[in-house]
Amino acid sequence: MLRAAASAAAAGALVSGCDPHRDVDSGAVRSAGGPSPSRAGHAPPVRARAARPPTRVPGLPVQIAHGPRNGRAVALTFHGRGDPKMATALLGEAERAGAKVTVLAIGDWLDEQPAMARRILDGGHELGNHTMHHRNICALPAAEAYAEISRCADRLRTLTGTIGSWFRPSQARRATDLVAGLARKAGYPHVLSYDVDSLDANDPGAPAVQRTVLDAVEPGSVVSLHLGHAGTVAALPPILDGLRRRGLRAVTTTELVT
Repeated sequence: MLRAAASAAAAGALVSGCDPHRDVDSGAVRSAGGPSPSRAGHAPPVRARAARPPTRVPGLPVQIAHGPRNGRAVALTFHGRGDPKMATALLGEAERAGAKVTVLAIGDWLDEQPAMARRILDGGHELGNHTMHHRNICALPAAEAYAEISRCADRLRTLTGTIGSWFRPSQARRATDLVAGLARKAGYPHVLSYDVDSLDANDPGAPAVQRTVLDAVEPGSVVSLHLGHAGTVAALPPILDGLRRRGLRAVTTTELVT
């Protein structure tokens, strides 16, 4: 399955990521008013198992970049968009290693691939909000930025019964104070950042992704990765093996910080 997923990407599978120069819609943004025409009038898909509600940790800052440094856990977090076969292959690799991950899903991806919400949660993983269309949210006017957050939250609620555990801003490592406040208004007490950037959205190849992560990771790290990249799928098993050799385990972000 891993080789098949990698081949699919090489053949032009949908690319994801938070690199503003590699937006999957090539700069095109769907209208902020209502579902895409391809889904208009369709009955809602069957719900996945219930997702965790937003995580609230008294005493932690609004923006969380890492967990406790005195533990033995890390969180691998994935920006959620891309070929569902590749995403499924990646989740399978995590599960074979006994790892749990956090997927921050993009709303229009959930519109196109609603079954992925079920697949993520059924694997014991965690699901969150990465905006509706993956626009540069920190550069948007308040009303548009709030629509990006709240519309993705609505998709998650329809599919899973909650708005998901976390909000991560799109095309930004950290939220502005305005965006953090809008996320709180939408129901997310914290904004999920990260302290390790895998740089996998640039498609440097699996060895480079593996090296970047393992050179920087430490206990408590929150690692930023992406679905939809063959190099990331191929890099995940050696990353997990490298963590294991250091006595670290990959857990959901909620488990990391609570």
